[in-house]
Amino acid sequence: MGRKHPARRTVTLAACRRALLTLRRLEGLVKEDAVVEAQRLSELNDAPERRGDYVLYWMQQSQRAVCNPALETALAAANRLRRPLLVAFALDDSLPNGKARHFAFMLEGLAETARALVARDIGFVIRRGVAPEVIQPLVRRAALLVCDRGYLRRQQSWRAQVAREAGCRTLMVEGDVVVPVAVASGTAEVGARTLRPKLARCCDSFLRPLRRGRPLISARSLTVPSDVALDDVPALVARLHVDQRIAPVSSFRGGYGEARRRLRRFLAQHLRDYRDARALPGDPHTSTLSPYLHFGQISPVEVALAARAGSGAGAARASFLEELIVRRELAVNFVATTPHYASYECLPAWARRTLERHRSDARPRLYDYEQLAAGATHDPYWNAAMCEMRTTGYMHNYMRMYWGKKVLEWSATPEAGYATLLQLNNSYFLDGRDASSYANVGWVFGLHDRPWPERPVFGQVRYMNAAGLRRKTDVERYVRRWPCGER
Repeated sequence: MGRKHPARRTVTLAACRRALLTLRRLEGLVKEDAVVEAQRLSELNDAPERRGDYVLYWMQQSQRAVCNPALETALAAANRLRRPLLVAFALDDSLPNGKARHFAFMLEGLAETARALVARDIGFVIRRGVAPEVIQPLVRRAALLVCDRGYLRRQQSWRAQVAREAGCRTLMVEGDVVVPVAVASGTAEVGARTLRPKLARCCDSFLRPLRRGRPLISARSLTVPSDVALDDVPALVARLHVDQRIAPVSSFRGGYGEARRRLRRFLAQHLRDYRDARALPGDPHTSTLSPYLHFGQISPVEVALAARAGSGAGAARASFLEELIVRRELAVNFVATTPHYASYECLPAWARRTLERHRSDARPRLYDYEQLAAGATHDPYWNAAMCEMRTTGYMHNYMRMYWGKKVLEWSATPEAGYATLLQLNNSYFLDGRDASSYANVGWVFGLHDRPWPERPVFGQVRYMNAAGLRRKTDVERYVRRWPCGER
């Protein structure tokens, strides 16, 4: 027993030394390049900065030129090192569930971002391929590498691999949540009720405007060519190896400018009624910003600051900020703390137990994936929701809940329902494959919820039915808006 203590102490001291070294490096960066809160910064390796042709910002999650902490941190470092700043993006069309509609929306935003960066004398390069394979040749010439933070497994593994092989200091900047995940909570939260007070204690410290820097050294002289062009997005999308059957949509155009236009319209026309009318899909009072937040085309901090700046509508504003910050960051907490966030096993034990007890219950109807994707069910409300989803890449939030619950009810097993719902979600929604996607699908099956009175099929998992929909919403008006829901 006694021999184990020195070894344990050695490991602890070594860990302390590494933590102290990281802290000193971060303190040095904050002092020299102080543009964002220190809690947003993470060192991904122990390599030093070096002589290089440029500072490289690998843009992947935060696809914007405005209110982007990773971009501004990289620019401040480039100015300190008297180097130009180069922004690089990896266009990977091998991603699972990537459809033409997702890539069209993303590339529309990237085209706008590229123009904005070049106008600021910042370089931009986009190359086709898996992220580590695209970034590694570029990082060989870099003095310092900065990346933004993603929370899904693939995003985390990409960053870890690039940092291991970079050969230079690699810094990650967390800019697509209001409160950095580790600051808010270090554990998986039971639900919004447990995360909400933790966010409330520190939220104001991170709701601050971000200063926009100016490069001291222009990147115009850099010769780092792209291998795809963004001047004709439809033609580029048509050449990608993605599912072209789920086509681009006309209802949403990607980019920061469009996100800002939608935000201004929401604040001027809909925020005042948001709390009372947000559950009315026939007369929507929603921001429709979720696709833009998913692709990092607008900052949640910018959205929150704009919402707080208006006068009046206090309760409605609080309701909107609850969705933007608490609910959205609860989803990020979920994927950041749950390795198996995309599988049925991510559900709480009580939910899996109760669904197992009702596995053999008779289902009122059974539909396969193709029938559901076509909106070919007996339920006009569900079909209307599926029609909105297929047509626009979006669905009113209240209808999403009903839509998901019915997939559970109409599937032969809960596992089959989970897989079907996740596939539909990630294939058709513009904001699919997002932390909120995995949390919302999980919620249908009991995640972040509590047990309810027991009933067939659902057990103690929350149930929704058409009568409740008619009682609480203007669903008949919604069906008239999406007449392809009539069968």
